[in-house]
Amino acid sequence: MKLSQQTQNNIEESVKTALAAYADAGDGKQPITDIHLQPDFESGELLVMDDDDRILSRTPVPEWADGDDETTYKDVEGPLRNALKRLKENGILDATSLMKPYSFTLIDDSKETVAELLLVDDDTLLLCDDELLKGLDEELDAFLKELMEN
Repeated sequence: MKLSQQTQNNIEESVKTALAAYADAGDGKQPITDIHLQPDFESGELLVMDDDDRILSRTPVPEWADGDDETTYKDVEGPLRNALKRLKENGILDATSLMKPYSFTLIDDSKETVAELLLVDDDTLLLCDDELLKGLDEELDAFLKELMEN
């Protein structure tokens, strides 16, 4: 499905508005939630929600309300994924205090996940502490041995 440039901009702004609720306040608090995008084909709106189904933002998508009953979730998956990728490339998704990893999912009217659109993870996670991994092999071997005996 082809969306106009204005609609694409509206979707990106709606996601930015939703993420503003989780702007990094510098207090160290990191909420745990995923962001859910729910298209409403009847009203021609995109709802952006958190895990508690709280609507964080909404935006009109006129292309969905044009009376085309053939529009499906598969049709909107690509344009939504592309909008999120642009936001990721521009660093917008890194300015949030959400605990990583978190994901953007496409959900249906029943709040069931249709597709995972984007997973935001911290690429720079490094294990720099040798003490953390010390003895791991022995612990895993003991665990596996115990499993095999039972």
